Amino acid sequence: MISTICFDSPLGRMQATAEGNALTGLYFIGQQHFPDTAGDWAEDARAQPFAALRRQLDEYFAGRRQAFDLPLAPGGSRGTAFQRAVWDAIAAVPFGATTTYAALAAQCGRPAAARASGAATGRNPISLIIPCHRIVGTGGALTGYAGGLERKRALLAFERAVAEGDARPISSLVAAGGAGPAATAIRPAQAELGLR
Repeated sequence: MISTICFDSPLGRMQATAEGNALTGLYFIGQQHFPDTAGDWAEDARAQPFAALRRQLDEYFAGRRQAFDLPLAPGGSRGTAFQRAVWDAIAAVPFGATTTYAALAAQCGRPAAARASGAATGRNPISLIIPCHRIVGTGGALTGYAGGLERKRALLAFERAVAEGDARPISSLVAAGGAGPAATAIRPAQAELGLR
């Protein structure tokens, strides 16, 4: 059975899923590629690893955590071998850094498959924990993010600031309530984000 929980975050309402003790999904409500949940999921706030997920997300959004320590099973049994390879490669991108879709494709043994790596990135079932917001287009272009480009922009600016020693909470960078677009204070040019 797939257990689920919904909760608020500084970037908007989120939903997590788990099977057994492993996290299988973490989504922004209404994001692109949100899975069809009809009849599959049962709300259970006590299921593992939801307590650890919430604690670690709170620490991350407060600027006190740069890596997550959770049991993961992205998408449960879903996902092609290539998608799983891309998700594994994304998981290795360090906090405060970025890489490109083309680099992911090359890392997965298919250097000509940048578009396919982009499609796999867009279907990443575990937002934030598998940090697909750290994947950019060639030259640092902020292309695509299932949770919306404003969230991607906010997450990159936040992580860059924390990596440089400014450990303010992300809430200081986003619109009140987190449901709206990011405040203009976090809309710097790509060069200001330190994209590389």
